Amino acid sequence: MALATTGSAQGDPKTYQISAQVKRYTLMDLGFTKTKNGNFQLERSLDPNSPFTAANKLKITFKADLSAFQMSVTTGNGLKALNIFKDARNADNVEQYHYIIAELIERQVLEDL
Repeated sequence: MALATTGSAQGDPKTYQISAQVKRYTLMDLGFTKTKNGNFQLERSLDPNSPFTAANKLKITFKADLSAFQMSVTTGNGLKALNIFKDARNADNVEQYHYIIAELIERQVLEDL
């Protein structure tokens, strides 16, 4: 998946865009790390019981100049994209996903479209 100005995780009915107020230091405060090529990446476990065991995780990557991003829910090793919204057994993961997205919206990193 390529970086774009809008995006959503596979199966998520909502689409998000980059907030005009996004700042590098806000990304760093939220746990984004800088990659080798200068991008900012966040990987969060969607397991509400333990942040250390990740069967599924949310990955968000921002371009170095904060002009584009991508987001996806992946398996624990990060190799395969998943749709956690289609199965009722993933209700806890969906709740954790919405919690993380709500924090990003509150901190003016993302906006609802």
